[in-house]
Amino acid sequence: MNRRKFVGSLASGLAVTPYFARAQQPAIPAVGLLRSTPSAPFAFVVEALRWGLKETGFVEGQNVTIEQRWADNQVDRLPRLAAELVRRKVAVIVTNVGLVAKQATTTRAIVYVASEDPVALGLVASLNRPGGNITGINFFANQLGGKRLGILLELVPKAAVIAFLMDPSWTGSMAEVSEVEAAVRKMGRKFVVVKAASEPEFEPAFTTIVRAGAGMPSNDVSGFPV
Repeated sequence: MNRRKFVGSLASGLAVTPYFARAQQPAIPAVGLLRSTPSAPFAFVVEALRWGLKETGFVEGQNVTIEQRWADNQVDRLPRLAAELVRRKVAVIVTNVGLVAKQATTTRAIVYVASEDPVALGLVASLNRPGGNITGINFFANQLGGKRLGILLELVPKAAVIAFLMDPSWTGSMAEVSEVEAAVRKMGRKFVVVKAASEPEFEPAFTTIVRAGAGMPSNDVSGFPV
């Protein structure tokens, strides 16, 4: 991640908001933080945002405010939360759900962080010329599934069943599942997809993974349903 470019994007969002919109804003500009996650485990995101803003001269409570909206993994809440930030007339929205923010506004600046392809997702027109009101950072993590699988099999080379714990609320999950499944099949292993979108679903998900015989040698999983 290029930190200076990221901070610059935030500062630009504060500076280039159209005049007619700025005129309607409070005396202190606001930065909107929109997240699909719960707030407590991702408190570091808020601290990083505060630190980055401070580097460019914006100090929360003095010359900028941060409006936080957390969906707690309830994706159906995201459009309403995004609309709230737009009504609040924030200068820029920082988010991990860029598509939701883009659907909420075409005038407010949006800075997204994502791991899926932003062009395929419909966030930007192209990587070198994103266009519109959105920019951000992309990790392309879903394209590393095969590589991560290779590292995993170095640790458990005799594993006959590979389980994939999938968050169905994440927009890039299906693309990553497809990539990993293709790599698993190519390596001659069996593949199991288990879904969990929230903390209460984790325990039954891991129970399913254990019952499927994930990570066990082939002679030990013959009786497991896959």
